[in-house]
Amino acid sequence: MNEPGVQSLLDQATVMDRIESGDFPDWARDHFETFHASMVEDRDGEPFPCYFGIESERNGDALYTFVESTTHPDALFALRENLVEYLDVFRDFSERCSLVTFFKPPEEALTEREYHEQLWNILQFLHVHDPEPWPEDIPTDPDSEYWEFSFAGESMFPTCRAPFYEERMSRYCPLGLEITFQPRALFEGITADTEAGQQARQVIQRRIESYDGVCPHADIGDWGVDGDREWHQYMLSADESQAPDECPIHISREHPKVEIPERWRKRGVSA
Repeated sequence: MNEPGVQSLLDQATVMDRIESGDFPDWARDHFETFHASMVEDRDGEPFPCYFGIESERNGDALYTFVESTTHPDALFALRENLVEYLDVFRDFSERCSLVTFFKPPEEALTEREYHEQLWNILQFLHVHDPEPWPEDIPTDPDSEYWEFSFAGESMFPTCRAPFYEERMSRYCPLGLEITFQPRALFEGITADTEAGQQARQVIQRRIESYDGVCPHADIGDWGVDGDREWHQYMLSADESQAPDECPIHISREHPKVEIPERWRKRGVSA
């Protein structure tokens, strides 16, 4: 952790130190500073809706990585390795240790449809190169209330922010794609079947309405609740006509699925 460069797993103090020293490229600095400000500063007098996210950012509980491309295999293999490392350390790092992933902004503006495609291509790449088999207790069919994205044996909730959310500011990032990976283990004690979880959801939904100025998105739901689907929530639609009608990812229990390229096996990456 905290190795040189932006494409490694970094804690908050290291990110801030490297920004201050000028060691980060402009896009990485701008991504982090925009994210950090949105978490810890109010918008028109309203705090960010997820108070768990605010607390995590203020306390330095999260880890971060910066990905130089949404499509280049080398960049996505680096993301894969950082996600593996994150899943090895998050339980010991902090109780609210999510992984915030910033992708280098595109040279030209993208449509909402193209951002949906980016997300699912990234998740499909991670699945194809998953170092562990798909968990036995997680269905492979996304059209199940018990399905959720899993990697390295951990089920998780990846949630996105992107530039097309101009009317839903809690999901807005002016620069490009962000994905925050949150393992299911972080939600222990605050799931939909607990009183604390129900209270947290009510508070967050009220704060979403105040912060965004619109009602919470109709697709927001809870894992394991009949009728709710996780995959819709990873990247909420702004324009339904540009969002996928069916989950674009193909999940297989076959393992391993592909041969790891030689140049990555030399770096210690294994299937």
